[in-house]
Amino acid sequence: MQVQGVISSYITYIKLFHDSLDETITETPAEEPTGSASIPSKNKNHKSIIASIASSFGIAILILTVLASLWNCKRKRQQGIQNISLQLDDGRLFKYSELVKITNNFSSPIGAGGFGKVYHGILESGIQVAVKLLISASGSSEFQNEVKLLMRARHRNVVSFVGYCNRKTMALVFEYVANGNLLQHLTVSDTGNSLTWNERLQIAVDAARGLDYLHNDCKPPIIHRDIKTSNILLTEKLHAKICDFGVSKLLSTESATHTMTDHVKGTRGYLDPEYYNTGKLNKKSDIYSFGIVLLELITGKTAIIKDVEPEPIHICQWVRPMFERTEIENILDSRIQAGTCNVSSAWKVVGIAMECVSSTTIERPDINNVYKELEECLEIEIPPKIAKVAHVDEDNDDSRTSSSVSVCMTSHTKSESFLVQMNSHIEFETKRHTYHSF
Repeated sequence: MQVQGVISSYITYIKLFHDSLDETITETPAEEPTGSASIPSKNKNHKSIIASIASSFGIAILILTVLASLWNCKRKRQQGIQNISLQLDDGRLFKYSELVKITNNFSSPIGAGGFGKVYHGILESGIQVAVKLLISASGSSEFQNEVKLLMRARHRNVVSFVGYCNRKTMALVFEYVANGNLLQHLTVSDTGNSLTWNERLQIAVDAARGLDYLHNDCKPPIIHRDIKTSNILLTEKLHAKICDFGVSKLLSTESATHTMTDHVKGTRGYLDPEYYNTGKLNKKSDIYSFGIVLLELITGKTAIIKDVEPEPIHICQWVRPMFERTEIENILDSRIQAGTCNVSSAWKVVGIAMECVSSTTIERPDINNVYKELEECLEIEIPPKIAKVAHVDEDNDDSRTSSSVSVCMTSHTKSESFLVQMNSHIEFETKRHTYHSF
C-alpha cells in the first residue's frame, strides 16, 4: 500500500511539472526573429531536455522511496521479533551458526508442519533438542506467538522451551521428545507394535493433565486451539507432552470466558463446530478437540475415517450409533487384545469422549473433571494397591509373596472372558447412566 501511494504521488508530480513547464514557456515574451525559424526548435529541445531530467530525477526518487519502504518493513519485522528478547527471562538466543552446528548442518529431519521442518540437534552439553525452522515469512506472527507462550508454560506434560533464533532465519529450539507423536503410534499396522489399552489410558491422562494446566493454572488461561494426535509427543516411556502453540490464544484476563477471533484456525476433523460457526473461542473448543483425540485412542481410527464407508466419515458419526446401541466391542480398536482391557474403564472412557464432543459448548465438561475421570479409569486398570506392593522392599520375603499373589490375581482377572465382562457391565452402566455425569 505504501509503494502504491508513492507511485501515485510520483505520477501526479510529473503531470504538475509538465503543466508548469508549459505555462512558463507560454508566458515568456517572444523575441524578434533574426534569422530562420530555429528559435522555436531550440525552445522545444530545451523543454524536452528539462522534462527528461525531471523524469529521471523523479524515477530516482521513486526507486529510493520504494527501497526505503521495503527496508523499513523489514526493520519493523525484525524489531517485532527482537522485542521478544526483551521479555525473555528464561531461554537462550541462538545464532544461526550455532543451529547449523548443533544440527550437523540440518542433516537429521524428524518432522514437518505448517510452520516448517523440525531437525534433531545436540547442544554442547550433550542435551538433545529439536530445532524448528520457519520456512516462510508469513509464519512470523505464529513464531512470535509460540515463543511468548512457550516462555509462559512450564509443565511436565507440555514440551519445554530451550531458546530461539531470529538472525538470518527464525527458529524455535525445544526439548527433544524421543518417541515421535501419537498419530504415528496409532497408525501402525503391526498389531504387536500398537499401543496397549493401559498405554493409551496413560497418554490420555497425561494429555488431559497438560491441558488442565494450560486452562486452569496459567494466568491468564491459554487456549491451545489445535489439539490433535500429531501435536501430542511421546517420551521413551510413552508419557505425553502437548506441543505446537503457533495458533494458541491467551484469554484477556483470568476470569474471561472466551475471545472472539477474526479467523477460525485449527485442523479439519478436530474443529469445534460452535467455534467454526461463530468465531467465539473458549476453553470448551479445546475440549471438543480433546474428545476427538480420545475417540482416536479408543478406536484406532483417524478423525476423518476413509476406510470403513464408501465416503469419508467423521469419527463422531461413526462411533455415535454404536455408542447408543452400547456396542463397546465394535468401538474398541481391534488391535487391543481381548482380556487386556477392563470393560468398566473402556466404557467410561467412551462416555467421557462422547461428552467432550457434544455439539454445544455448555454440554461439554471442564478439562479438570475429564482429567479426574480418566485417572479413575486408569486406576481401574492399574489399582493403586498393586502399584504400592510393587514398590515394597524386595528384600522382605513377605513383600515378595504379596507381590506374587497380586500379580497372579491380576493375571487371573485379565484372563476372564472379555465378552462376559462387557455384557454384564454395560447392563449395569446403562442403568446408572454414569457416562452422562461427572
